[in-house]
Amino acid sequence: MRLGELGITKGDRIAVMLPNIPQYITYFFAIVKLGAIIVQVNPLYTMRELEFEIKDSGANTLIVMDDFIDKALPLYPAKLKRILVVKVQYYLPPVVSQLYTLIKKEHKKIPVADNIYLCKVPKKSKLPSKEADIDPENDPALLQYTGGTTGLPKAAILTHKNLISNAYQIIEYMPDKYKKNISYLSSIPFFHVYGMMTAMLTPLLQGSKIILIPDPRDIKTALKIIDKKKPVAFPGIPTLYHGIITYKDVKKYHIDNVKICISGASPLPVELQKNFESMTGAILVEGYGLSECSPVANVTPLVEDDREKYRRFGSVGLPVSNTYEKIVSTEDGVTEMPLNEPGELVIKGPQVMKGYWNRPDENAKTMVDGWLHTGDIAKMDEDGYVYIVDREKDLIIAGGYNIYPREVEEVIYENPKVSECAVIGVKDAHRGETVKAFIVKKDSSLTDAEIINFCKERLAVYKVPKIIEFRDELPLTLVGKVDKKALRGGDNGK
Repeated sequence: MRLGELGITKGDRIAVMLPNIPQYITYFFAIVKLGAIIVQVNPLYTMRELEFEIKDSGANTLIVMDDFIDKALPLYPAKLKRILVVKVQYYLPPVVSQLYTLIKKEHKKIPVADNIYLCKVPKKSKLPSKEADIDPENDPALLQYTGGTTGLPKAAILTHKNLISNAYQIIEYMPDKYKKNISYLSSIPFFHVYGMMTAMLTPLLQGSKIILIPDPRDIKTALKIIDKKKPVAFPGIPTLYHGIITYKDVKKYHIDNVKICISGASPLPVELQKNFESMTGAILVEGYGLSECSPVANVTPLVEDDREKYRRFGSVGLPVSNTYEKIVSTEDGVTEMPLNEPGELVIKGPQVMKGYWNRPDENAKTMVDGWLHTGDIAKMDEDGYVYIVDREKDLIIAGGYNIYPREVEEVIYENPKVSECAVIGVKDAHRGETVKAFIVKKDSSLTDAEIINFCKERLAVYKVPKIIEFRDELPLTLVGKVDKKALRGGDNGK
């Protein structure tokens, strides 16, 4: 199905609600060549969440996998002009496709309607391509909605220049022998800007092979593919790397073919970084970014030889090329802070968004004189390495003291009996807030008193958690980050 023949033209918003399957890549490039705008939609969204993004973006077309069609149908035709339905088995070899059809538990019925299309594998057309006249600097290519963990989501407008600039910035940071013709394990969801950029657009731009994993939570499948396909690059998130090295049968698989890993989306605990490198021999570095930066802003140098010379544990690295960063006062947003003093990180560069979609008030607060105010508390050392202290919204103020959860989490992770942890602030009648730690045990003998004493030896007394809650697992957002909003909600502020 050729999008141009459906009447889709420059400026139209096209919602793409697909996991990591070949059709995502096909439609991604078809949409941007037409000058239309991709609206990224998480396939796990509820109908209500989908409706919000359709309404907010003004998308008139949805491309969706058949498994999720039930969420889309209530929006047709009132909110959606057309729906394009794809099936993953169309890209499978004939025998595998038949087996897939036989073992699939549920087959969604695709309704017959004028503007609902079942799209098979596209064939080369003899018709001329309807490529649009694109202004790379100003024309939007993609709307990326923020996670919405602090309120209603808002969409960052990313232009063609933003996306291509960021892909080249990432490639420039890679060792020369990995700049082209390698293979990537693409398990981070493409609907998340980090996955789209590091696991799809960047490898394609450098002529590399992409190995798709539709479900990043399936650790066993990831290990099998690493063992069989031997990917060289493995961009990921901390929970994914943790899942790999703690999988019960990990020693059955050869995972030492992986050479370079960039962790993003959430803070990378130092102990996890060390353990992963020790087990795999790969380089695992932490980067930093946000939807508003396409998303990559910082990366620790990917150096194989003498890597310790360029490494600062706990740092997200240096700004990528052509990117300017400074740390400013949280009081006035202007005064630059001294080295190693925390403040708000602000960024300027070719990958920084054009603005938020239909959010003039947010634009005025976030984009000031070309600088993106990230809302993240950070500090910068003498060598220009940036350390994310915490999200501004996560800051805990207890008895007048500022406490950054990440600092406390890093200490707790040093305890060998801890598997995972998350720290939040909860209401306290005397201190305003106090520190609470949620912990998943690695050793069942671990006690709350042991954790508190461990922290007392390593932290100022006002930073030590006063409340410890042990859990079997931590809640995750749809993109695999620890969901602190859920932890706060479950705690009811107590």
